[in-house]
Amino acid sequence: MKNITYLPASTRGNTNTGWLNGYHSFNFEPSSDPLRAAFGPLIVLNQDTVQPDAGFGLHGHRNMEIISIPLSGTITHTDSTGNATKISLGDIQVMSAGSGIYHSEFNNSREELEFLQIWIRPERMNVVPRYQQKTVTSERVNSFEELVGPGPKEEGLWVYQAVHLSLGNFEPGRMADYVVNAEENGVYLL
Repeated sequence: MKNITYLPASTRGNTNTGWLNGYHSFNFEPSSDPLRAAFGPLIVLNQDTVQPDAGFGLHGHRNMEIISIPLSGTITHTDSTGNATKISLGDIQVMSAGSGIYHSEFNNSREELEFLQIWIRPERMNVVPRYQQKTVTSERVNSFEELVGPGPKEEGLWVYQAVHLSLGNFEPGRMADYVVNAEENGVYLL
């Protein structure tokens, strides 16, 4: 029998600073709920809303796989490896912080920005920092589509960890099968 833990979205942690309203699926300072501990290498899954002309100033990360998925609005991203991009609905960004990277994420628009921020603990430490961005054109209606997988690989978005991130857009009452990639893997569904 599979072990299933159901945690309603309404029970997530919340940080509201005025310019940022974030909902945290896992413990995020100062929370310490044992039911909200990391899920294997998945340690952060935040749904953040950032007000116009606000954002996360230049800050650093090491040895972390960071994935950003806009739900509405546009993220302006800059980093210490020379990347300066805009990430909008339909785009997915993967950044391997590796041996160390500085970056900023800002909402330079007049509309709210809402996005998912995902942090994954990597299997390989101190790699050369890298950046990937991809526009996904599929609408994934009533099905799952893998968007990020384990790497390195030549095609598609990847991270330094044996994880598979999929997205789906489901109509009420519709179901789909999800195939687990390895018997020892668990499944986390938001």
